[in-house]
Amino acid sequence: MILKKSSPYLIAEIGQAHEGSLGILYSYIDAIALTGVNAVKFQMHIAEAESSEYEPFRVKFSLEDETRFDYWKRMGFSLEQWKGIKQHCDHAGLDFICSPFSNLAVDWLEEIGVDCYKIGSGEVNNFLILEKIAQTGKPVILSSGMSSYIELDQTVQFLKDREVNFSILQCTTAYPTQPEEYGLNVIQELKKRYDVPVGFSDHSAKIETCIAATALGASILEFHVVFDRQLFGPDAKASLTLKETKKLVSAVQNIACALAHPIVKNNNHAFATLKQIFEKSLAVNKNLPKDHLLTFADLEAKKPKGYGIPASSFQGVLGKKLKSDKKQWDFLNEDDLL
Repeated sequence: MILKKSSPYLIAEIGQAHEGSLGILYSYIDAIALTGVNAVKFQMHIAEAESSEYEPFRVKFSLEDETRFDYWKRMGFSLEQWKGIKQHCDHAGLDFICSPFSNLAVDWLEEIGVDCYKIGSGEVNNFLILEKIAQTGKPVILSSGMSSYIELDQTVQFLKDREVNFSILQCTTAYPTQPEEYGLNVIQELKKRYDVPVGFSDHSAKIETCIAATALGASILEFHVVFDRQLFGPDAKASLTLKETKKLVSAVQNIACALAHPIVKNNNHAFATLKQIFEKSLAVNKNLPKDHLLTFADLEAKKPKGYGIPASSFQGVLGKKLKSDKKQWDFLNEDDLL
């Protein structure tokens, strides 16, 4: 569905960068709309439905939340607030994509009117939520971050059995991801293994990562965005700034254009005029008398092409005798030779 709009399809994820503030979240939507991406992605956390007081922090970062459960409560929005968020995305011209982390979140997203579901790395083997989403008939973008091929095989089969339209993103669950962790080789591996659209979910905070993924065939790109990497939050250091995002959009669009217009190397007719200018003809590099036997040391190649024997044919004149005197830098033609 989404690939009909743009390839690569660019998804800017706000994630938790809003810090539980609707005002900050709306500001992100407005800023992201100016970068040229296709979609903005959110995470819908309903604390009571997805978590408990026993959930540990992935990293201890919060200065105001006693537990991870408290963090999810602070970061959540009501159903009515989510409806407003979706409407603001519509007005900004951005597709609204969201990752649910509970079956209740799927119910909310259906009421909001989401067109596509993103499955986070931690939910790939949560067949309960996958069953819930499959029942909606909506397409799915599956992040492969923490999954082995054995686990992915099971999930892919689960989705295929339910005729779910899905794509897969290569992703490494590390924040920020280091170059040796990118796994760019996995893009082609996923394509060959599953024969579905494949993309790249990035946490490197560098624009070259998604550029490389585009060149390697990624048709969907997802990356976190933040106003500034100095901001508070668990994902800020793994995000692109808005300025970097704009540069990335331009770069991957150029790469995609190049890939869509392959060059036929044997067809060089377009360079006929330039070849005439830049290619060279044989000449002599010194005054030479009649009957002189030409040697390699006598020859030079001079622009333009077509005023003498082609420089590529120099071997054919070696040992040939001159019919007449030649001045230094005169072009050398076949009728000059015996």
